Amino acid sequence: MKAVMKTAPKQGFEFAELPVPKPGPKEILVKVKATSICGTDVHITEWDEWAQNRIKPPLLYGHEFAGEVVEKGGNAEGVEVGDFVSAETHVYCSHCFQCQTGNAHICENVKILGVDINGCFAEYAAIPASNAWKNSKKINPKHASAQEPLGNAVHTVSYCNVRDANVAIFGMGPIGLCAVQVCKAYGARKVIAVNPGEYRRKLAEKNGADLVLNPKEDDVVKEIMDATDGRGSDVLIEMSGSPQGITQGFESLRPGGEVGFLGIPPKPFEFDWSKNVVFKGCTIHGVNGRKIWDTWYRSRSLLESGKVDLGKIVTHELRLSDFAEGIELMKKGECGKIVMTP
Repeated sequence: MKAVMKTAPKQGFEFAELPVPKPGPKEILVKVKATSICGTDVHITEWDEWAQNRIKPPLLYGHEFAGEVVEKGGNAEGVEVGDFVSAETHVYCSHCFQCQTGNAHICENVKILGVDINGCFAEYAAIPASNAWKNSKKINPKHASAQEPLGNAVHTVSYCNVRDANVAIFGMGPIGLCAVQVCKAYGARKVIAVNPGEYRRKLAEKNGADLVLNPKEDDVVKEIMDATDGRGSDVLIEMSGSPQGITQGFESLRPGGEVGFLGIPPKPFEFDWSKNVVFKGCTIHGVNGRKIWDTWYRSRSLLESGKVDLGKIVTHELRLSDFAEGIELMKKGECGKIVMTP
């Protein structure tokens, strides 16, 4: 099978011909129908500082996908051949303190598909049966492959009380775009989207944002204050990881507000903790992945009700052989979610 590989510790990627994996005793083999590119895949391809410290080549990367179960190991349970599945990408151990107290998403021994172990940028993927999520066969496979990032948005927003709230979302990558729809679905009064790139600002409008700001040109803090009767946002959803965006987000948050924090800054930076957190009395929720399986059920409800439409997030459909084109689109920010078919 053809696969996208990181074979050496350097920038770039390679296409490789690999044997179809044989599922282990508790694994299933999935024929990939669609797979999506994530920002993590850009980091791995570019071989930045994070990738250098985390990735151990050779690695078949990619972690967002949907497909059909074609084989199962002898002890694989809960999934049958023919099922249409997606995958929870955090492979959890089930026996550590976090797993046994309902927090498998922050498992102490977690391994992530396409990061720590082989992933899904290929024609087939072998995953633990316990990580398979059964999809409705009514859902478009190209949309089903994007449920993992939707789950990140649902998990982040679910920590905060967004009903009748003014919500500011910083960062309009695919997860931020999903968050716009999720906030609207959960009854937000006003959703303010902040992003430097024009392409994604326009996508934010299409996905329902009430006000879209450009941090390169707009006085973001002033604009948010003006749009909220001088109080500031009730909820900050931080998806950018940008030091500037994080600072502006907190500065425009009202005292006593809530923060759902998913964005990952590239490195430590100076931040006025006393002014922006302590004296404001705000509540911060750090978010990692998706709650297993609570977030997936919440996402399913949003999709089945039509309150969230992933068709508005998916902007490009490519073949796996066009992977380089997808990475370039991601680097330029001229896309929403990119879905590939093998």
